[in-house]
Amino acid sequence: MDFERRNAELEKKIEQMEEEKMNLKLDVDVQKLEAGKLRKGKNKAEEELDSLKTDYKKLRLSMRTAGLGKTSE
Repeated sequence: MDFERRNAELEKKIEQMEEEKMNLKLDVDVQKLEAGKLRKGKNKAEEELDSLKTDYKKLRLSMRTAGLGKTSE
């Protein structure tokens, strides 16, 4: 009888550990998805920053060409 009770306790612990293992796997999957989204967002922000820098350089060049970059004397 003691063996059966101990066996039932161990089976219950095993079930709990299996459930915890599943939850941890889900947590890892969620973390991977979030990391992927952050990477994509970072890449997009970097592309937009590069585009803004290019536009700024073009604007500065246009202003110089038009004589707008000079200070009035």
